[in-house]
Amino acid sequence: MARFGRVITAMVTPFNDDGSLDLDGARALARWLEANGNDGLVIAGTTGEAPVLTDDERLSLFAAVIESVSIPVIAGTGTNDTLHSIHMTKEATKLGAAGILVVCPYYNRPPQAGIEAHVRAVADSTGLPIVVYDIPVRSGRKINTPTLLKLADEVPNVLALKDAAGNPAETANVINQAPAGFEVYSGDDGLTLPLMAVGAVGVIGVATHWSAVDHQEMFARWHAGDTAGARAVNARLLESFAYETGDDSPNPIPSKVMMNMLGVPVGQCRLPMGPPADFVAERAKKVWANLQAARSKGI
Repeated sequence: MARFGRVITAMVTPFNDDGSLDLDGARALARWLEANGNDGLVIAGTTGEAPVLTDDERLSLFAAVIESVSIPVIAGTGTNDTLHSIHMTKEATKLGAAGILVVCPYYNRPPQAGIEAHVRAVADSTGLPIVVYDIPVRSGRKINTPTLLKLADEVPNVLALKDAAGNPAETANVINQAPAGFEVYSGDDGLTLPLMAVGAVGVIGVATHWSAVDHQEMFARWHAGDTAGARAVNARLLESFAYETGDDSPNPIPSKVMMNMLGVPVGQCRLPMGPPADFVAERAKKVWANLQAARSKGI
């Protein structure tokens, strides 16, 4: 079993109607996710709207979720400021996080040497496992394979990668060359099955908010050698993957709409993401109904 489990949700951050942080909602959502198939949670990642949270909000969120669940909680403490990331990492460590998510520094567009030094500095500030988050579409920089391998080889607590780089062939190279014990998680729901085929151990997902049980089934079938069954479950999930993001309704807007529809109140996104377009709620109903129907038919 993977260090943090196979199915981990990058949790949305609940807000009240006035836009304030809803800690009671966060506790309830975290417990709901644990009860509905999740092995672990990432808090204050991309899906958690980390860039619009204050430090106090983020730390309060970490504390509230950590105390509410029995599954591992990975704290998103990475920013584009190394000293700030170190400070948040130290605080999350004190609060009892199980691991730390460190995103590639965004906006600054640092060289590979700068990315490496940033991750090393954050890792040196804690004894917790570090999950490096490679998402060039948002950060503006790809963490190159030599950089990832050097970190995995030389920094004892750099133990995992959340891969949202969109290149399974290159991810295969990382997995093939990384030291024993280094784990790769899919960071792109639609690429989870292809990444499993090259050695990924799990997913840090978005659609897993409402489909963690399906993901668990897909993993179980895959590891049992039932590749056709795993492909069938993946096909069942394709509509959810298409729903969860897009230029007209990017993540996490659709996920919040879905959770609200399911009776787990999470509010709306803060600006600049803002409220959802009208079509998102209707689409959520269709996605959920189709998923339920596919489950009932066993496809």
